[in-house]
Amino acid sequence: IRPFIGGGDFIKGNKRWCLWLKDALPNEYRHISLIIQKIENVKLFRLNSPKTRTRQWAEYPMLFSEDRQPKQKFLLFPKVSSERRKYIPLAFLSPEFILNNTVSYLPSATFYEFGVVQSVMHMAWMRYVCGRMKSDYIYSNSVVYNNFPWPENPTEKQKQAVEIAAQAVLDARLQFPESSLADLYDPNTMPPALVKAHQQLDKAVDNCYRSQPFTIEAKRIEYLFELYDKYTAGMFVKEKVKKKSKSKG
Repeated sequence: IRPFIGGGDFIKGNKRWCLWLKDALPNEYRHISLIIQKIENVKLFRLNSPKTRTRQWAEYPMLFSEDRQPKQKFLLFPKVSSERRKYIPLAFLSPEFILNNTVSYLPSATFYEFGVVQSVMHMAWMRYVCGRMKSDYIYSNSVVYNNFPWPENPTEKQKQAVEIAAQAVLDARLQFPESSLADLYDPNTMPPALVKAHQQLDKAVDNCYRSQPFTIEAKRIEYLFELYDKYTAGMFVKEKVKKKSKSKG
């Protein structure tokens, strides 16, 4: 029995559980009637599906049809988040958590990587390029994360400052163990300690990009797209194919 988590569960603090039988031996659960009943229900559900692939997976009713599990500690990204939040909350989780398709993850992420993507700089980029579900943000790994212009040449000192500030954000969250991330990142209830920790993280990340502060979000977007143009210069130029001249005669 393993914790099962989606984007909404992660943000709201909901707890759900699932049977994870991938590595379980048949003799360990064959005589447990409740588990066998669950497996039979899954098999029946899949057999009645209009999708061919789902019906094929009825042959393996004890397994998830999609195994998206990381094998080491990872950084979790909820795919959908309220537009009211200044920051989409992210967090490190262990691989014992079984993920569904409403989250993405970054395996073996460092505190530096967490700090950058949890910063206002990354959130400004996200708000500008992400998709929407009604008014909510849709965080896409292919559109938002993969295209994000990371700091060009941060020094080790600058990266260490981000790591320290990132840890301070996590520490500030721990001061409120009874509060969900939805509570902590609501603009009306975000604790001052967490606000200050994020402000320090934002400064540390900004300093990795340039020493001059960003006064408004439009300046951040302008700077990021200039950096994006620099990183992608020449990538989309198609090489001209020379036509062979036809010989006469």
